[in-house]
Amino acid sequence: MIRHAVFAIAASFAFCAPAWAADRGPVTNLPMPRYVSLKAAEGNVRRGPSLSHRIDWVFKHRNMPLQIVAEHGHWRRVVDSEGAGGWVHYSLLSGSRFVRVEEDLAPLYRKADPSSDPVAYAEAGVIARLGSCETSLCKITVNGTRGWVARDQVWGILPDEVRD
Repeated sequence: MIRHAVFAIAASFAFCAPAWAADRGPVTNLPMPRYVSLKAAEGNVRRGPSLSHRIDWVFKHRNMPLQIVAEHGHWRRVVDSEGAGGWVHYSLLSGSRFVRVEEDLAPLYRKADPSSDPVAYAEAGVIARLGSCETSLCKITVNGTRGWVARDQVWGILPDEVRD
């Protein structure tokens, strides 16, 4: 009996392993942590990885960037740009990459050079499609406008991530 109780306790914490415990997800074998986006217009965020767990809140922005920090079956533990997290069913997530502008009136440069002319300015909170990224700048698209933004002014890309 004690043996089963120990197993049950260990099993209940298995899905809560910290992201740093492994470089790859135990379910998908994809890199952890990693960024994804919300595929649906709404997504329930649950306290645990099943439909029986309580819904803590609802994400309500399609393409919202999220960071996956844990996996359990068909569930992914995600964290948003403000650090709020919970469990989301994998069918609500997409591998399409988007970022959230964190700096108000972040300049979008014409070229991958901060000395080039800005083509627009993005307000804080804007969700943009992520394109290629270099060391300090990333190409983003917002409502059809493309430009390069300083990577430290957006959330949704790993610090050392390079994208072609």
